[in-house]
Amino acid sequence: MIPNDNEDGGEEEYFDEFGNYGGRNNNNAALSSDEELSEQEENNRSIVPIDGNRQNAIVLHEDKEYYPSAEEVYGEEVETLVEDEDRQTLETPIIEPIKKLIWNKTEKNFEIPPETTFTWDYLLEMTKLPSNIRNVSFVGNLHHGKTCFMDMLVRSTHIDYTDYQLDVDLKYTDIRPDEYQRGLSIKSTPMTLLLESTRQKTFLVNIMDTPGHTNFSDEVTSAMRISDGVVVIVDALEGVMSHTENLIKFAVRERLPIVLLINKIDRLILELKLPPTDAYFKLKHTITEVNNILKNSINDESLKYQYILPNNKTIGKEENNKMVEYPTTILSPELGNVCFASSKTGVCFTLESFAKIYADYYGGFSYKEFAKRLWGDIYFDSERRTFSRKPSEEGSSKRSFIEFILEPLYKIYSHIVGQDPEELEGTLRKIGVKLNDIELSLDPNPLMKCVFRALFGKPSAFVDMLERFIPPPNSSYLGNRNKVESFYTGPQDSNVANNMKNCNNDGDLVVYITKLFPRPDYSTFDAFGRVMSGTIKRGDTVRVLGEGYSPLDEEDMLVNEVSNLWIYNGRYQLEVDSIGAGNWILIGGVESIINKTATIVPPKKDEEEDETEYHIFKPLSFINQSVIKIAVEPLKPSELPKMMEGLRKINKSYPLAITRVEESGEHIILGTGELYLDTIMHDLRTLYAKIEIKVSDPSVTFCETVAETSSVRCFATTPNLKNRLVMIAEPMEKGLAEDIEHKRIRFEGMDKSIRDEILMTKYEWDEFSCDRIWAFGPEEGSPNILINETFEHEVDQTLLNSVKDSIIQGFRWSTKEGPLCDEPIRNVKFRLLEADISQDRISRGSGQIISTSRRVCYSSFLSANPQLLEPIYSLEIQCPYESIQGIYKVLERRRGHINEEIPKPGTPHYILKGFVPAIDSFGLETDLRMHTQGHAFCLSNFSHWDVVPGNPLDKDIVLAPLEPSPLPHLARDFMIKTRRRKGLSDDISQFTDLDLIN
Repeated sequence: MIPNDNEDGGEEEYFDEFGNYGGRNNNNAALSSDEELSEQEENNRSIVPIDGNRQNAIVLHEDKEYYPSAEEVYGEEVETLVEDEDRQTLETPIIEPIKKLIWNKTEKNFEIPPETTFTWDYLLEMTKLPSNIRNVSFVGNLHHGKTCFMDMLVRSTHIDYTDYQLDVDLKYTDIRPDEYQRGLSIKSTPMTLLLESTRQKTFLVNIMDTPGHTNFSDEVTSAMRISDGVVVIVDALEGVMSHTENLIKFAVRERLPIVLLINKIDRLILELKLPPTDAYFKLKHTITEVNNILKNSINDESLKYQYILPNNKTIGKEENNKMVEYPTTILSPELGNVCFASSKTGVCFTLESFAKIYADYYGGFSYKEFAKRLWGDIYFDSERRTFSRKPSEEGSSKRSFIEFILEPLYKIYSHIVGQDPEELEGTLRKIGVKLNDIELSLDPNPLMKCVFRALFGKPSAFVDMLERFIPPPNSSYLGNRNKVESFYTGPQDSNVANNMKNCNNDGDLVVYITKLFPRPDYSTFDAFGRVMSGTIKRGDTVRVLGEGYSPLDEEDMLVNEVSNLWIYNGRYQLEVDSIGAGNWILIGGVESIINKTATIVPPKKDEEEDETEYHIFKPLSFINQSVIKIAVEPLKPSELPKMMEGLRKINKSYPLAITRVEESGEHIILGTGELYLDTIMHDLRTLYAKIEIKVSDPSVTFCETVAETSSVRCFATTPNLKNRLVMIAEPMEKGLAEDIEHKRIRFEGMDKSIRDEILMTKYEWDEFSCDRIWAFGPEEGSPNILINETFEHEVDQTLLNSVKDSIIQGFRWSTKEGPLCDEPIRNVKFRLLEADISQDRISRGSGQIISTSRRVCYSSFLSANPQLLEPIYSLEIQCPYESIQGIYKVLERRRGHINEEIPKPGTPHYILKGFVPAIDSFGLETDLRMHTQGHAFCLSNFSHWDVVPGNPLDKDIVLAPLEPSPLPHLARDFMIKTRRRKGLSDDISQFTDLDLIN
């Protein structure tokens, strides 16, 4: 080494003979190093062991260490592996960056709630007062303003959003990015807010914003099940649509009070430019439409029993010294259960709230008395300053609603749109509204929100309506009591049921779970439900009872610990330690066993205690049905486990999604429509499985039925030839299948005398057949019946009852997978006429009887003129008059037809109502838009099952490949193609040529 003296004298730089840098060395340290060596160090240096480590020792080439070892880098406790070949693909980086997926739109800090007009501690105290809690759902048709009205409530309570982007819609409850892209809500989202009434009384309002598209009606069902009332939101321009009608009928069936909110009244003024008188009649017509639907639903024979109150209570009984006005029988602005709003411009009022503005400004009169004169055929004479029931002859009088409400609104709107700040400021000064110069210079849309926010203030009129017409959870015969009496499967007189009816915070814990919400990163789910009784606390050990649980069969049950509790508000959540009865809550740590719905109860205490008192709540019943199906498989077969895990998560996330594996090995997903399945596939590929997936062409589920009674008596003998069953099949009476599906007639959980009375009076059954019903199949609420019509003097009933369960099992097996194409059987009665049962118990075992029962059901079915059923969609198409002919042409090519053409009053639109087979509905919306230049808007919904034209057993039909089949060949075509897709043979003669008896 050659030293290079540093000018500073502190250190020296060393270079070798080739000029390579060798580092620095301190001169002082180098000079004094020999002096500081002790005698012991001299000795140690002079005596060097053989295996010692010396710096100037010769190191062989193979012993040189160019890099530190793995042990030196990672530590001694870290296991390291050295591979000869790369295990990762070229596309995968050696060190992959950590990606944290946050799909949902959230606040900056998801765990910390934003700043609001109320304190969160005050909100937690309000959860302890059930009388001040209101649980409601916003329901309505697509694009009728449910999410927009929720934005209006968010702006009034969340300080950060009060003046945030007034010219656009927040869409605060649309937390998925694809909801923004599609322009519609896909998932229901809850919000828990503190809202004030006009009397400045605070209420804790739990609101569920639901989707309006018919494909996502399952989200509406899960929301209604935990709500105490429904806010039906109707577009003032479009009026009542068919989906709104279905939602009202479903609310009546659930015994939920209804209030009406007519939204988007600004469209009557700014888009249609209707005169005030025409706008009044348009609003009145909308209210009349809703009342007619409500009246027909209440008087519907199929729904009438749902409105029989327990203990013969009558509507209008006093509760807490107040006259209750629910369940709803009529909607009227005079009563106060109709609210008018324009969520886009910040308008929200009832007759009383608008009258209060006049009373506060002028004074000297009662606003409640004034409000009674603001609707209907009540006229105000501006010259005489009097009200009358008839218009004056001079023509100086106008309807009071037009005079005091519509005309002032028209003037304000016209001044804002006119964009004359000075004239607008003078007009606003007359009504007591003051705006600063910055607000007056805004564009019309944000200026409207500023003006009407100053005029109407917070949406207290909406809160007044909820206070009067939506019951609290502790109501005497609605609220929790309605939920328990309608949906709890346990005894109504038990302590558990009474605690739930009384909304007792100190009673036994019962939580009704109706929905699972994914975390923002979609790693796991949290359970969302309603606390029916007791108080749930973080860290509690609970039992989660699934839909298959019963006190006699506890297999569908799991013990979990509550890891977290949140009040869930979509874009953020508030963590709490405990929550009482009557509230909505999001629970973490209990979702593992939950598939669709569940019931949470306390764990078992002592073995001596009777544990049969806890029962589950009924599963959800839906407006729609999943009849569209697709088959999926991973692009790479090695990723099948990932797809299976993704399908399990899809099953949890979508209430109406059904996933199953066919016998052919196909993985099937069933949904309500194309948009529903498209959303499922997006979530499966992007969020849950995160793999590439191949999808088959969409198809539909079919059903099998019979057109007449079996032509011969069919029998089947067991393989050991010691037992024989004789049976015939026949179609059920019209309407009976729907009654069974809607649970109006039940085999279990229904008094036998009531069931027999319905069957004998409505369907003219004889008493013998009513007494001999053995089962419904394939499930409890499925529309097939097995009847034992054997006579006691001909068949030993003791022996027959010993194999009853096996016969029922074979019957349910056959009705689940029919003989035509392995699709469910529907609308068929199977009558067991004779039975020869062996005396030997071993000879009549289930292995002998079940398969025989299945074969005899197939034989009797095929001898009764079998037919194929296909799902039919109901259509509602909104379009101008010029597009009607194009729509007819499109539907004719798809075996569809139009039933009604209804002009929409006050608009240039027509509403076309019709039907189309579901199998021919794929791409219908796109086809309609193409043939109408985008003027037609279509919504479809499952309506009923209908017979496919043709005979599926006609072997003379020749199916030409790649050619559409004519109508008489469709049944055979559908059956053969379905069998081939499932891997079945084209021939089904194995059940037709055997097992017949004259």
